[in-house]
Amino acid sequence: DFFRQLGISLSMQANTSSVIKVPPYFFLHVLDNNRNITRIEVGPQTFVRQDHEKVILGPERMITIPPRHYCVIANPVLKKDDGSAVLDDFGQAKVAHGDLEIRFSNEPFPLYPSEKLASKVQPLQVLQPNTALRLRAIRDFKDDEGKERRAGDEWLFEGPGTYTPRVDVEEVDTVHAIILKPNEALKLRARRETTDRHNVKRKAGELWLHVSE
Repeated sequence: DFFRQLGISLSMQANTSSVIKVPPYFFLHVLDNNRNITRIEVGPQTFVRQDHEKVILGPERMITIPPRHYCVIANPVLKKDDGSAVLDDFGQAKVAHGDLEIRFSNEPFPLYPSEKLASKVQPLQVLQPNTALRLRAIRDFKDDEGKERRAGDEWLFEGPGTYTPRVDVEEVDTVHAIILKPNEALKLRARRETTDRHNVKRKAGELWLHVSE
């Protein structure tokens, strides 16, 4: 692979030379031993390493996300409205430690020193007709429709459609529609207090019949 070979040769160059050529869509992590701060340097540029600096990563290729794909970043840096990183008083990017961020198709981007690729770049999930994703909120949030979701709430995202993941929600499983013929019904029991698809409130343990429409 051309880019793998290029990355190996660039890494060898970074470890042996004080002048490092960083190609477009590549980046470096540079440790300043005087200030004990790690910063990022982005190509294209010719980076001149000072005596008190050490290249601890790179040159590495930026993360590229194709259309209709996404990836998950652990320990993401905090961003301003213009997309640049929020810096602390020492010039280091502020980090949302222990948090996750889902990123979608956009311009290639570098990973800051704290950031890790928590999942590989993967396609968005497309749901076929008569299938749905059972989702569970893992923390309180307000969805895109303005509805309040509480940690532990469950609901269905029904196909056909493309599901857009978010860090507040986990995918429990995929469920398939049950087709009812004339004169057939399903006997249902509420596992917890809920509101059914006909907007009827149900108490935990309540039984009812769902008939074909």
